[in-house]
Amino acid sequence: MTRPRTVLVALAAGLVAAGSFLVLSPSASAASTLGAAAAEKGRYFGTAVAINKLSDSTYSSILNREFNMLTAENEMKIDALEPQQNQFNFTTADRLITRANEIGAKVRGHTLAWHSQQPGWMQNLSGTALRNAMKNHITQVMTHYKGKIYAWDVVNEAFDDSNGGRRDSNLQRTGNDWIEDAFRTARTADPAAKLCYNDYNTDNWSWAKTQAVYNMVRDFKARGVPIDCVGLQSHFNSGSPYPSNYRTTLENFAALGVDVQITELDIEGSGTTQATTYGNVVKDCLAVARCNGITVWGIRDTDSWRASGTPLLFDGSGNPKPAYNAVLSALNGGTTPSSPSSPSPSSPSPSSPSSPSPSGPTTPGSCSATTSVNAWTGGFVTTVKVTAGSSALTGWRVSVTVPGAVTNTWNASASGTSGAVTFSNVSYNGRVAAGQSTEFGFQGTGTAPSGTPTCAAA
Repeated sequence: MTRPRTVLVALAAGLVAAGSFLVLSPSASAASTLGAAAAEKGRYFGTAVAINKLSDSTYSSILNREFNMLTAENEMKIDALEPQQNQFNFTTADRLITRANEIGAKVRGHTLAWHSQQPGWMQNLSGTALRNAMKNHITQVMTHYKGKIYAWDVVNEAFDDSNGGRRDSNLQRTGNDWIEDAFRTARTADPAAKLCYNDYNTDNWSWAKTQAVYNMVRDFKARGVPIDCVGLQSHFNSGSPYPSNYRTTLENFAALGVDVQITELDIEGSGTTQATTYGNVVKDCLAVARCNGITVWGIRDTDSWRASGTPLLFDGSGNPKPAYNAVLSALNGGTTPSSPSSPSPSSPSPSSPSSPSPSGPTTPGSCSATTSVNAWTGGFVTTVKVTAGSSALTGWRVSVTVPGAVTNTWNASASGTSGAVTFSNVSYNGRVAAGQSTEFGFQGTGTAPSGTPTCAAA
């Protein structure tokens, strides 16, 4: 029996508040959308949402149609929710809850404790004062959203890329038990929400960082520290490709008795290659019973933090790409229903990140660097592509002038945080074949870099 939409929305809001998982089937062709197809497999398929893009009709149309799990891209991070100590601003983030209720979707909370995107007041704290501020932030935010959030990334990116140890940060310097303390605080604040640890470069089972996170989760489960899920960000590109043992990683985490969620999926590339990789990721998740959901980090390529790599399922005009069809086919067990009609771009797409700026000639033994920037008020993400010349690289260094301050770096190590900052390869991406590329990125506060980077072989 078909109920009026107003009744369905009311039911959705009630069940979401009660912590139950509900997926609405808007029509008889429900399996022709990502969320509905995933729901038929007992899973969700979600996306990161930028609240300021909800007024874009093309963006909103795809969001409303395709996804049954929403994650705030930036609006639930520490600097957004607590800009001044103990002064919380939930207005913008609350809009995501409203939209989710309207379309019958659920919400993943991202993120409660993180070394990056901390407001200035928190950056200036240390020791007991910082630990207490972290716990207060977790308590106040989770209390505000109690019963409205399906799962929280309680702690984000706490492990170092190079050797599997803990990342040096102001939170880590409060004591090695800070992650455990964060999870215990979170459980008290909202006992019904799933509590997740989330990180990147934890996809390859053989990597030291993956093993370190695995050992922490195993220890937490053995000692009764509350943890319900592990989030694998799964940002794949030429420097950090989809690994052949990805399913093994999912299986081994799940065997610890936690859910596994793919939380920030994007895969750089195009055409058949990109589509095949997207399909393989979905198949890997479906093969692991406790892999209960996938979130892509954005909707259209132009919405992506690494837009130059065209890493998402829809192009800048909102048309589904081959990667979309591959995902939908995998969710449907190999059957591809008719694709959704392409939305009419009745409102302009948001501005693309700045175009890559090549630096210098490509000569033997040299390298070049290009950048793309995704900036917002008060912060930015910069992605840098390093390309080898006519000879292979065994190491590289890239110098970038940063007017603001670097707060987080991935796939590279940084010397300095502001002004002339040099980024060097890490252990797994120093070797670049002639003419091939690798990528790294960094996030920061203040003004984004705008100049041309320089690259040197190391």
